[in-house]
Amino acid sequence: MIRIAAVGDIHMGPDSRGVLRPAFETLPDCADLLLLAGDLTRHGTPEEARVVADEVAGLGVPVVAVLGNHDHHDERPEEVAALLRDAGVTVLEGEAAVFDVGGTSVGVAGTKGFGGGFAGRSGGEFGEPVMKEFIRYSRRCADGLRASLEELGRQGCAVRVALTHFSPVPDTLAGEPLEIYPFLGSYLLAEAVDEAGADLAVHGHAHAGTEHGMTSGGVRVRNVAQPVIRRAFAVYHLRAGEAGTEEHGSGADALVEASR
Repeated sequence: MIRIAAVGDIHMGPDSRGVLRPAFETLPDCADLLLLAGDLTRHGTPEEARVVADEVAGLGVPVVAVLGNHDHHDERPEEVAALLRDAGVTVLEGEAAVFDVGGTSVGVAGTKGFGGGFAGRSGGEFGEPVMKEFIRYSRRCADGLRASLEELGRQGCAVRVALTHFSPVPDTLAGEPLEIYPFLGSYLLAEAVDEAGADLAVHGHAHAGTEHGMTSGGVRVRNVAQPVIRRAFAVYHLRAGEAGTEEHGSGADALVEASR
């Protein structure tokens, strides 16, 4: 059984230093990995990134992150990522990482992702250059996620997890205003997950959304934005090679544990 802890949208700043550390220090007792689904800072400043880095350094479990839109706001995402990496965090963007969990290879493929909307109500690469670039950027993010998941498949990973900030499905946006769905995610991410294969997809960004969703291909999706899960992290249990089983059976789900 693989135990995946995850949280996003912790939006840390100098005044929140130490808030999550006590809960994170319990991770070795209840999880094998910690996934951070973006928006780790409020404005993407190095000062805020150092707070996050201190919060997750030396936890005793691998920590894997993608950045979110807030982490890009100060236009220094490379500095934010570097500070996190200095603290031992694996920061992904169109890349993958593999971890050995008790002899089971667990692969995480990550991208921030972007918006554009969902099937039947989405933007297209047509018209003004800025609109074309909006959708092309979303597509590049999704292509990076697909390629990373495919590489994990070629490496024979027993468990594959897709980590994004933006949502791949509308299911987990339920509760958000419909008008902003195009700015909360893109169906291109779900296409990448379904085509390449994954056991679980984790995202954040939708503060007023819903935790549970699923791609059209049957991959379980979990919105782990902290305002949604309402705790320091959620834990999901996965069994290698049994991702297609029913909820509460042995698959990539959720048995969500009420963690601190």
